[in-house]
Amino acid sequence: MKNEAFVIGVDYGTDSVRSVIIDATNGNEIASSVFYYPRWRDGLYCNPSQNQFRQHPLDYVEGLEATIKDCIQKAGSVVAKNIKAISVDTTGSSPVAIDETGTPLALTSGFEQNPNAMFVLWKDHTSVKEAAEINEHATKFDTNYLQFVGGIYSTEWFWAKLLHVLRADISVMHACYSWAEHCDWIPFLLTGGKHALEMKRGVCSAGHKALWAEEFGGLPPDDFFSSLDPLLKGFTSRLFTKTFTADKAAGTISKEWSERLGLPADVIIGIGAFDAHMGAVGGQIEPYHLSKVMGTSTCDMLVAPLNEVEGKLVRGICGQVPGSVIPGMMGMEAGQSAFGDAYAWFKNLLAWPIENILSKSSLIDADVLKNIINSTTEKIIPELSKQAEQLPVDEKSELAVDWLNGRRTPDANQLLKGAITGLNLGSDAPRAFRAIVESTCFGAKAIVDRFNDEGIPVKGLIGLGGVAKKSPFIMQMMADVMNMPIRIHKSEQTCALGAGMFAATAAGLYEKVEDAMNAMGSGFDAEYKPNKANVDVYSKRYEAYNKLGNFVEQGINN
Repeated sequence: MKNEAFVIGVDYGTDSVRSVIIDATNGNEIASSVFYYPRWRDGLYCNPSQNQFRQHPLDYVEGLEATIKDCIQKAGSVVAKNIKAISVDTTGSSPVAIDETGTPLALTSGFEQNPNAMFVLWKDHTSVKEAAEINEHATKFDTNYLQFVGGIYSTEWFWAKLLHVLRADISVMHACYSWAEHCDWIPFLLTGGKHALEMKRGVCSAGHKALWAEEFGGLPPDDFFSSLDPLLKGFTSRLFTKTFTADKAAGTISKEWSERLGLPADVIIGIGAFDAHMGAVGGQIEPYHLSKVMGTSTCDMLVAPLNEVEGKLVRGICGQVPGSVIPGMMGMEAGQSAFGDAYAWFKNLLAWPIENILSKSSLIDADVLKNIINSTTEKIIPELSKQAEQLPVDEKSELAVDWLNGRRTPDANQLLKGAITGLNLGSDAPRAFRAIVESTCFGAKAIVDRFNDEGIPVKGLIGLGGVAKKSPFIMQMMADVMNMPIRIHKSEQTCALGAGMFAATAAGLYEKVEDAMNAMGSGFDAEYKPNKANVDVYSKRYEAYNKLGNFVEQGINN
């Protein structure tokens, strides 16, 4: 390591993008900045009733420029001159239709307001039909092309979304040259890429969402896709064969972006990856410890030495890809489609009269009324948590299933719905909220059980993200349900920090990402241990959760 070396980690979330300047010698945060996507904030291009969630590329580009410039202004010119690298993490799978130059169609004439020409966000579930077709189609081949993605292809992923967009919009179908993940497109943009075929694709997105595998020599053959739908004929030739781990460089910053951001001309741009994968590194993941990035949804990451898991395939997870988290180790991904989103749904349900009736009141000054509404809605979750925590753990109390946004893992099925049962006239808001929180913890346990049942032992839990940092109530319940301690990482920004660790490695400041992780990691500041008095009751309630889930699933399937 050299003195005066700084890196930038850029973390693209669902609602906002955050950039952080990090001291590469010790991981200290020098400056940070957040940009909330204005078009997303206004609900543009989305239709929740149809599970359509699209994001305009301008939200991403404007946020990139605004946050990095703000960070540089805060950090000063000396730091700016010593920025060595930038790496980016994003949500995923969040792909977009691009033209031959690699430009998202929404940035080209005639497509500026077309949702199908924009990024199809991870939580967009408009391609349920296409995912089901891919799963059925895969059974017709001697080679199991779904074997490394848990055996089930999800509507949240690359090919299902591509096929849906091509079918849904003939104008986009004709203009679409290729298809790119958000985490691959931003490095391409920063390095000044001119042709779609020049775009360097990360093994993280390619392996977990696009069916890329070394065993297949890349993507499945054209016949796999063209026999599914002729619209996909020849598409693989416009995608990629080679992939890269996130410790490698995508290139050097372009002259345009160097001048635009006020950065040195030799800044290295790292290969991109998904937020949870880089977040697991920022959170100092350890072999066989499930690293849980807990936000609107969860992404659960586990790494293991390649030689120890050789030949083992875990059913129903989001894939296992060598090098997708830490180069040289197997990266395994699972997760829940709704975690914080489940709590937000309940909060919005309770806030409906406040926002739709109280807001129309003429008895209070408009500015005062707005402050009352904002203050009240912000306190709903903290107050619910406080009161729910006081309730006794009761085997027969209200019970919920957490599939409000479908089920990601184990065994992806986005058609599934949430449920609450055991309601009576005494079922108040704290009791219902407690049942919802329990259900998210039970959903997390189902993932741990699947790993253990498939021969991949989960030896510990690491909590990352907003929910892990902000809710002792939920984290204690998680430890009780799992009957396992959960450590909470100290960093508020593990995804951005992980991106910074990869940036430092791509720039050659560290030989391997584990060295960057050890030098730049900030450690853990909390640990929740199981309350033995609750473990047995939660075990019985978990059995009831599974029975209720089976009942809900059978009803949907029938």
